[in-house]
Amino acid sequence: MKTFSRKRHFISAALGAAIVASTAIAGAQESTPPFALNRFQPSFAGDRMFGVPSPFVAGRFTPHAMVMADYAHNPLVLRRDGEDLGTVVSSQLFLHLNAGIALWNRVGINIDVPFAVFQDGEGPTVGSRQFTSPTDAQMGDLRAGLRLRILGEYFDPFQVAVGGYIWFPTGNGDPGSYVSDGAIRALPQLILGGLISERFIWTAALGPEIRSESPVLINVQQGTSFQGGVGLGYLLGEKKNFQVGLESYIGTVLEDPNSRNTNAELLAGVRIRPIDNIEIGLGAGPGLTSGQGTPSFRGVAMLAYTPKQEKPKPPPPDRDKDGIIDAEDACPDTPGVASSDPKKHGCPVIDTDKDGIPDDADACPTEPGPKNDDPKKNGCPPPPDKDKDGIPDALDACVDVPGVADPDPKKNGCPPDKDGDGVYDADDACVDIPGLKTSDPATNGCPGDNDKDTIRNDKDACPNEAGKPDPDPKKHGCPVAVRVTEQEIIILQQVQFDTARATIKPVSNALLDEVAAVLKEHPEITKIEVQGHTDNRGGEAYNKRLSDNRSKAVMNALIKRGIEAGRLSSKGYGLSEPIGDNATEAGRAMNRRVQFKILEKAPKK
Repeated sequence: MKTFSRKRHFISAALGAAIVASTAIAGAQESTPPFALNRFQPSFAGDRMFGVPSPFVAGRFTPHAMVMADYAHNPLVLRRDGEDLGTVVSSQLFLHLNAGIALWNRVGINIDVPFAVFQDGEGPTVGSRQFTSPTDAQMGDLRAGLRLRILGEYFDPFQVAVGGYIWFPTGNGDPGSYVSDGAIRALPQLILGGLISERFIWTAALGPEIRSESPVLINVQQGTSFQGGVGLGYLLGEKKNFQVGLESYIGTVLEDPNSRNTNAELLAGVRIRPIDNIEIGLGAGPGLTSGQGTPSFRGVAMLAYTPKQEKPKPPPPDRDKDGIIDAEDACPDTPGVASSDPKKHGCPVIDTDKDGIPDDADACPTEPGPKNDDPKKNGCPPPPDKDKDGIPDALDACVDVPGVADPDPKKNGCPPDKDGDGVYDADDACVDIPGLKTSDPATNGCPGDNDKDTIRNDKDACPNEAGKPDPDPKKHGCPVAVRVTEQEIIILQQVQFDTARATIKPVSNALLDEVAAVLKEHPEITKIEVQGHTDNRGGEAYNKRLSDNRSKAVMNALIKRGIEAGRLSSKGYGLSEPIGDNATEAGRAMNRRVQFKILEKAPKK
């Protein structure tokens, strides 16, 4: 801090010496860091003040739009000890395109696009330092805003919201620019306000404006600052379409605050609605400090589309609170019901038996009953119906069981059984197909499944042999590789072995799995012989031994799959029982086989 003070005294002395000296020596141009100089920030289109935001968000899904011109006179003047040394920025005129949308009277979203349409200055020279003034029209930093109302409605005297702005560096961020910092900045805000007696408006907002940079602008420290504002307004006229108001803004940099980085302004203004959804406004006022960015005079003008908020009108009187206004209520002091008859509209209905049918329309006013198109039966109790199936007991063939109407008096009122299998349709999983009664709701009344392969007999092409699903109806439910006959379990594929060995190839595992599954499904097969057969290549003894080993290998594979060893035996027959011609390759392939002969069977239980 002392170093900065010494530097400031040194610069002041140098400037003084330069002013006293009348030397006309052209100095070097002073390059200033980019800085968003304008201290005025338009509120959301639809707010009640020019620059102080309102807490209420006006509209359920309502767009708001505004064009605002903002002029600042002498916002950046070189000063020393109260003396003006020159004006770097003498005029700055911004045009703001401001639009947003209000959601659910609670959330506001806003975009403000500023354009510096006119800028100028004197380009002053102080001593050896020459300062460049802006001259070109430039785009400023785009501002996005968000607001959330927390407490209070539009016409309430106290309202609370939180919100804020974020500026994106869309403006010129080069040195010497006065429309942008060249970096993102943000201003979170707490916003208070309200409407008192439907005419007095007040609002206040405060929060820190956070800058990512802390530049020194012409020997003045700038950076993150505290910003606040207050506004007061009064609505004039019967329709309250004319507003006068006064608002003030203040801000000061948090690092090394002083008069040159403290800003304060006062703005008086008027706003008028020539029609309900259009608002025009003018405002003007002085700057109250010598801070950089504070003008000696500021003027604003606006044209906005912002739908007027109307206070809901109170509902017409309804003394008896029956929902029928007194002006139309034939019995305004007694709660009643609507009626097409003006003499009864709003009057209570007399219903002695409490069946919902007024006595004057009830054929049985002292006995509760349902409505009926027949005036002679309307409001009268129905005939007895013990099972509550809608068929009077006198006509019901099944008085104690709910049923359906049927032209056959013997079936009228009885539960339907379309397929006649003894299972009522309500419980029948196969209404159109006669079946069996079971405890499983999914199969009750459906055809059985003799082979237990989960495919019903009526759809199973092999109902007595467990099989697998197949899109071909002729194969659906039939075994894929194994068939069971009276004398043999026939395999439709060959058990594959390594050449000249008794080692079963993995490709045959699925086949043996199916053989084992069939044996488990047929416990009545108590003894089976696993037979091995070969072709005629090789000697008789060799083939006898090979077939014997292969039959034992298959038997052991079945035992490993859970088949009791006592149900199985194995025997190799070598080349002694050919079924094909050993003179051909196809015949020899037929002779190399494994068979499963049934030796013993027990009666099925």
